[in-house]
Amino acid sequence: MSYTYDDDNDDDLDFGEAMRGVTPLKHDRHHSHRQAKGLLKPRPDASTRYRRQAAAREVEQVIDGLSSEAKDILDSNDELLFAAPGVQLATLKRLHKGHIPWEAGLDLHGYTVDQARDELSHFIRDACRQQMRAVIIIHGKSHTQAGQPALLKSCVNDWLRQLNSVLAFCSAQPRDGGTGAVYVLLKRQAS
Repeated sequence: MSYTYDDDNDDDLDFGEAMRGVTPLKHDRHHSHRQAKGLLKPRPDASTRYRRQAAAREVEQVIDGLSSEAKDILDSNDELLFAAPGVQLATLKRLHKGHIPWEAGLDLHGYTVDQARDELSHFIRDACRQQMRAVIIIHGKSHTQAGQPALLKSCVNDWLRQLNSVLAFCSAQPRDGGTGAVYVLLKRQAS
């Protein structure tokens, strides 16, 4: 049976008429003919599902290029200091002494590593958009859990080094949190 399509007479074609003589397929499962031909994969057994779930849990979270794992685990009293190439020593000294006033702050107390990474990334982007020169990030010292490494501090140290908009950072003065916080110097955005 063949049909020709006529733009002027498209209302004359009736669906019921076109389907006359067509019989529906009879099967109780939607994929039965595909399974018979080997087109569908068999369901994974319990061990395969377990391995897939374990692999999914072990996948390292990376958001905005920032990993959820720290490269080097720091002690809570370690001083942080970083300067990108081209940052003058005098500028770094002024930042370290707290002579470059910070314009906004982010307190990461109580955040998980993943939450802290997201908040830090958004905070730095927003600060750059608002043309801020310096900010402070409070990561804490991990004193609440004796014997535990300063994981959040270690991650902040890694994350700030990876962000292109960060020129330098260093541990804050005692009045601003000492080794539990960092001053961050940001690149000036082109107007």
